[in-house]
Amino acid sequence: MEMIRTLRKSLSILMTALFLITSLASIQAQAGMIGTHELIAEQQVQMDRQDLQAMLEDDQVRERLQAMGVTAEQVEQRINSLTPAELAQFNAELEKAPAGAGVVGVIVLFLLVFIVTDMLCATNIYSFVNCVR
Repeated sequence: MEMIRTLRKSLSILMTALFLITSLASIQAQAGMIGTHELIAEQQVQMDRQDLQAMLEDDQVRERLQAMGVTAEQVEQRINSLTPAELAQFNAELEKAPAGAGVVGVIVLFLLVFIVTDMLCATNIYSFVNCVR
């Protein structure tokens, strides 16, 4: 009889401890609501990045960038490091460009992004651009 009481007591302590542990874990696992505009903005950023990377597949763009000493990998890394605001501004500039100047506009825009990131000390591609620091 005494053995059953100690077994019950041990089992009840164990069950209470397990109940408390699972209760505390569920408090931290709360989900928040994601608004439609946030989801759309995230999808738009991904689509903008894919569009820019698709432009890099153009042979003329690759040739011009290689002539300027910039590899496609550097451009892809730069595209992936752009903030959503920079990406939106970049695409707005591309939409303003005339249809025939698309390739040249893309190249000039990439060069401007490279120069700005060199000035912010994020990269060191051009030797003539001094770091702001």
